[in-house]
Amino acid sequence: PDAYVYLAESIRDWPDQPALASLLQDAGWSKVAWRNLTGGIVALHRGFKPQER
Repeated sequence: PDAYVYLAESIRDWPDQPALASLLQDAGWSKVAWRNLTGGIVALHRGFKPQER
């Protein structure tokens, strides 16, 4: 089914951990880091949003 094709494509197109961290940093977030969960199938990213002045 098309839904499964979409799922495979979206997984393939999703950035890996370092690339996603770089995107977050480029968007202005600081102290970006991640933690792999479930053997790397899931990654939890975190960062700090700059305070608005």
